[in-house]
Amino acid sequence: MNRQQLRQQLLRQRGQLSTAEREHAASALRRQLLALPELRQANTIGSYHSIHAELPTHELNLELIRNYQLALPVLHPVVKGHLLFLRQHERTIWRANRFGIAEPTLRCPDIIPLQHMQILLVPLVGFDAMGNRLGMGGGYYDRTLASWRKGGYPNLLPVGLAYECQQVERIPCAAWDVPLPMVVTPAKVWDFRS
Repeated sequence: MNRQQLRQQLLRQRGQLSTAEREHAASALRRQLLALPELRQANTIGSYHSIHAELPTHELNLELIRNYQLALPVLHPVVKGHLLFLRQHERTIWRANRFGIAEPTLRCPDIIPLQHMQILLVPLVGFDAMGNRLGMGGGYYDRTLASWRKGGYPNLLPVGLAYECQQVERIPCAAWDVPLPMVVTPAKVWDFRS
């Protein structure tokens, strides 16, 4: 099965989950994530707004903003195909980007560079037991994390968020794919660092 076929299969599976199943999974995942020792040591966390049938992040983000500096992604206005992360606060003005995803309005004082984050929560369509990640196909997170993969940002821990049904035996990888060191599901923390 090629990447696009696998992506479509996993999106169908994810889309078949009921709203109640998604909310229950989000609650269980929140407990798993908040118990991570790495999270307890963090000051700044990057997250994202879930869309479609992704594991819901709204309640998680509300919880995180109470205890951490929270940054959310925006499409980079200059470096095509990359993301910037902006601090979320009570004055954040939201707008829909070209994909219809809510993002903070770009204000330079709100930019938080990746080197200032300790945790970056990453959406995914699928993952395997080696930490390989299949995304939506745009490559935004792979390009954004390319420097991290080469040893930049040594204090940053990218963490994928997923349902159990998103774990597969093997993700077909491309040279530009950035494997994740950790994936958290409602039932398990997958730590691929060792």
